[in-house]
Amino acid sequence: MSLIQNSEPEIFGEPAGADAAPLTVVGRGSPVVFLHGWGLTPRVYGHSLSMLAQQGHRVVTPTLPGFGGTPDHPPEARTFAGYAAWLGRFLDDAGISEPVTLVGHSFGGGVAIQTAHDLPERVARLVLVNSVGGGAWSSDGWGIRPIGERPLWDWGASALGEALSIRTIAHTTASLVNGFLPNTLRDPGAVWRTAHLARRADLRHELGVLADRGLPVSLVWGRGDRTIPLASFESMRKALRNPPVLTVTGGHGWLIHDPTSFADAVRRSLRSP
Repeated sequence: MSLIQNSEPEIFGEPAGADAAPLTVVGRGSPVVFLHGWGLTPRVYGHSLSMLAQQGHRVVTPTLPGFGGTPDHPPEARTFAGYAAWLGRFLDDAGISEPVTLVGHSFGGGVAIQTAHDLPERVARLVLVNSVGGGAWSSDGWGIRPIGERPLWDWGASALGEALSIRTIAHTTASLVNGFLPNTLRDPGAVWRTAHLARRADLRHELGVLADRGLPVSLVWGRGDRTIPLASFESMRKALRNPPVLTVTGGHGWLIHDPTSFADAVRRSLRSP
């Protein structure tokens, strides 16, 4: 498994198992499993994952159920716990037995949290990048309310505002073409169901358990994020009892269009005590 030479991850093959997703492996060294955000696929993050591999990590990028052609869960498993169980099977099928570093962006961060909670022997460290799961929301910056009360129109307006910003519009177009639109056309039901799961994600209990266990967890936050409320990020930090935090310039999808900063942020997070 040699380090890739181009800007896109290479498809290395498929692990065994009927419900396993295509496996992308680049680089050598300790395994870093990257979990993509809602409506996307690992290919959208190609440049950023390449930069990460160049730092000496073996980057493994499953395509989560419901996206990129990976079959959706059966109805009873369409929960974060279901995704965690699926990821455990994926690691088994991929022949990865050692504890991994999980790096999760957005919806993938919620899957990473649940996996670390449910399968503690499989996870050595978490890096959560603009992750769902904080469980709090505020419409004005003052009155804190449960994340489940955030209206759909507010989610949509925030995401649209960020997508249409001058800084990210080119990368938004690429994400739509390479990720969201094909996923929606392939399985619109799965896209809608995971959106509902992500927008109501409250994983503060699981985060507290991880803090009790002493699992190393780092938060990386794009300070211009309009999709994940600042109140959600702060509640996540509180549940983890003030873990290492790295803030960067950019919005919710900053790591897609700034691969150098992403690779540097992960490197610094992995070196955090």
